[in-house]
Amino acid sequence: MAFWLASKREGQASDWIMRFDPRFWTVNFPRPMVATVVSTGPASLRVDASFLRRADLGGLIWDSVDTLDHPLLAYRTDRDYVHTSLRFRWRSSGVIPLDAGNGPTLTVEGRDRHGAARTWYVRLWNYAQGTGEDAVVALDFSQLDGGFTLPAEADRVWPHAIERMFISFAPPGYDGASTDALPAEAEGWIEISDIATDGARAMLEIGDVAMPANGLAIATGYDDQGVQTPARLIRSARQLGYRGSMIHYVGMSHYFRLAHAHGAFLTGGTGDPLNNPTRTWHRAFFAECIAAGFSPVASLSYELLDQHCPEGWKQRDHRGDPALTGWDPPSTLLSPANADAMAWLQSIGAEFAALMVEAGAPVRFQVGEPWWWTFGDGRICLYDDAAKAAFGGNPPAIADMRAPLSAPQKALLDQAGAMLAQSTADLVTAVRAAVAPAPVEALALVFTPTLLAPDMPELKRANLPLGWAKPAFDRLQVEDYDWLTAGADGLRRKAYAEVDERLGYPPHEQDYLAGFVLTSAQRDQWRRIDAGIDEALSRAPHEVVVWALPQIARDGYTRLPPPPSDQSGAEAMQAFDDVLYPLALGRDATVVPEFSTSVSVTASGFERRNSLWSNARLRFDVGPGVRSEAELGALIAFFRARRGPARGFRLRDPSDFSSSGMVGTPGPLDQRIGTGNGLATDFPLVKRYGEDDDAQLRRITRPDFATLLLSVDGVVQVGNWRLLDGGIVSFEEAPSAGAAVHAGFLFDVPVRFAEDSLEVSGSAFAAGEAPSVPVVEIREAS
Repeated sequence: MAFWLASKREGQASDWIMRFDPRFWTVNFPRPMVATVVSTGPASLRVDASFLRRADLGGLIWDSVDTLDHPLLAYRTDRDYVHTSLRFRWRSSGVIPLDAGNGPTLTVEGRDRHGAARTWYVRLWNYAQGTGEDAVVALDFSQLDGGFTLPAEADRVWPHAIERMFISFAPPGYDGASTDALPAEAEGWIEISDIATDGARAMLEIGDVAMPANGLAIATGYDDQGVQTPARLIRSARQLGYRGSMIHYVGMSHYFRLAHAHGAFLTGGTGDPLNNPTRTWHRAFFAECIAAGFSPVASLSYELLDQHCPEGWKQRDHRGDPALTGWDPPSTLLSPANADAMAWLQSIGAEFAALMVEAGAPVRFQVGEPWWWTFGDGRICLYDDAAKAAFGGNPPAIADMRAPLSAPQKALLDQAGAMLAQSTADLVTAVRAAVAPAPVEALALVFTPTLLAPDMPELKRANLPLGWAKPAFDRLQVEDYDWLTAGADGLRRKAYAEVDERLGYPPHEQDYLAGFVLTSAQRDQWRRIDAGIDEALSRAPHEVVVWALPQIARDGYTRLPPPPSDQSGAEAMQAFDDVLYPLALGRDATVVPEFSTSVSVTASGFERRNSLWSNARLRFDVGPGVRSEAELGALIAFFRARRGPARGFRLRDPSDFSSSGMVGTPGPLDQRIGTGNGLATDFPLVKRYGEDDDAQLRRITRPDFATLLLSVDGVVQVGNWRLLDGGIVSFEEAPSAGAAVHAGFLFDVPVRFAEDSLEVSGSAFAAGEAPSVPVVEIREAS
């Protein structure tokens, strides 16, 4: 299906919002502090913060440039605040008040009248009326001065070039420098209400595209997007056309309550396991989901930011090294054998389920990617103290999962798999018990490139345990983005089959998670991801979910809606009939390869040429090939069967139908169709015209299967490949890295009749005048 990576609005619908609309503020803060912002009305917002150190300082931020929303939905950049005013009521508790020495300050980042970067520090108390915890603040940006004491220290803000501004907030006891812990966690809140913007630039244009439903669900994550308001996220998801489930990963770094112990801030203390900012944000998030028609899914994994994880909870390898991921800073994995870690995880799941019930949402809970961590060099982390005790005290060491394993080592992996399955079952049971008698839909997410890695064939014993087989969960969710973006389609297909066979969930009881793209430099991967979505839909899963909203917004991914279905109940028109044109083309048949090129000629006679097509498109006139009344009848019957131009068909171009030259006998070394990388199994057939970098590359989508010959590094391949739709050769095993893949073949051109009518004069035909029957090539692949 078509998609678009939008970079900006180009005439799409827009609307207007008040500058400083509460939905579009964000927060920022240093670890281990946590803060969230929630829009509580059309002119109000609330910030909640949890402070742990004397140097903790948060910021409530307004950006002049919208870098967070999808380009079709972002508000317009406007750095000019001249003749603009902002007025609001401030209420707070648990933070330094407005009138104190380190009270809330409006930091304005921008440029001065000479274009040099500048920062101004505006003490809000200088513009407030009321008390330090309940005041009305009025800011006129054309008359705004930085400085603590006015007018003595007045530093006039240049309002024409403001990049962003943020209001600071800190806990009582803040000293601005010390990283020492506060005596105890300090919670604070700020409510800003009656927000009013006035003046010449009080309104901002904002994208208001409302895409039709695209048939897909969407995922998001608290770690990435918890600094935004829930209303902003839900607006984006709905207006981009997503419906159904909203899979929400609660993350691994911000949701939990921390306590200072042994020189670190660690999870696992007594009391509420969620910090208050997280609780407030998710209460609003689940409510926004329901109001917008989404069905939220709370996703909880065994992953935890390493710096906040108690040492005894971590999985460890046979050398005692903790499981550490490649993120910066690294996360670790909780041991399924550690009773304290699992009890804490169960309490977290129960709290999120209770928040869903409070919001009136059906409780849908996903256990996200639970596994025993395995390093790239094959070390599996089964050897923390609790696991070793559970496995008999001295389990056999597995130094490399890629090496052949002994029977005792395989037995250990089976034990580990059973323990993992039991831990996930206990987690689901705890969630169900927390909200009983409300029903709970339990889901499990599996990541096949890790769990079914071909160089670790026994890893599935531990990480895809038979204890997960149906009906352990209500539904299975599968993702494979590493293989998808690498083109490892053979491994993907094998994984689908193995998951189906091993766990027994039919396709309609599975979801497919598509994505994700790690960095903006990799945005070309959306082409493969979008094709993977189409492929997944052909398997008729319960739902296809795009992972995830942060990357969708960053890269401008826009999935276009499917074409409307036929409401008459009749079968949809077949777009292509895989049949050959029944008549041989005579020498008089016309073949016309054409390009589309725009040529601009300047007044001085110079030209500027722009080639609009990368490949030629063919046109034919097959009328001169009709030689008899019988052939004329065959042509008319074929034309009617195709419904004129409605259905495509195959046509053999008499001047160019072979990979060997134009009409030669094909051989296995004719055309290089790719180079192996050890992962890719699928190679599209191509034919080159010209040499080296100047060659035109033509995709061949309708090869003659009986003539197809393949070679890898010059060795002819027999019986280890198949031909997929669209002229794609798929090998059973991926060619090795650097291996040259060649093919030889005969091929046809996909075409359609160019016109809705076929005009033939009987007298003219009898007199030897050939009819005109124009045919045009169909583009099937780029």
